[in-house]
Amino acid sequence: MLSEYLKENINFLDEVASWEESIKVAADPLLKKGYITPKYIQDMIDNVNMNGPYIVIVPEIAMPHAQNEGGVIKTGISFLKLKNSVLFPEGKEVNILFVLAAEDSSGHLDLISDLSSLLIDEDIMSKFKNSTSAEEIIHLIKMVE
Repeated sequence: MLSEYLKENINFLDEVASWEESIKVAADPLLKKGYITPKYIQDMIDNVNMNGPYIVIVPEIAMPHAQNEGGVIKTGISFLKLKNSVLFPEGKEVNILFVLAAEDSSGHLDLISDLSSLLIDEDIMSKFKNSTSAEEIIHLIKMVE
């Protein structure tokens, strides 16, 4: 299921100017496909400003998301890997972002659960951090689905 959501939603960049920019760039594939609105991107940024960097779920990996208050049209996930880390609040370095957009809260919990089970595995995490292509990411996820 995760691999299907991520198809054509994976990007690699050298760097971004700020953590806010990292969320915007990571969410861009979902925006372009009409899965989310610009409001949802702003909601994710506002979430971090209000609640701190709780979206940095393990070192170097963030999972930006927000409640759907009209900003999510269709459930989806996008992925961004940065060559050079970006600093989130509290000095948390991030170079992998999984943007979650769910139409409802149960969908959100399912996505978070599926992704979390991937990221618990040290070997898979290491491979994510060393990946260089969308194909590698999809292959890694399919291995554990």
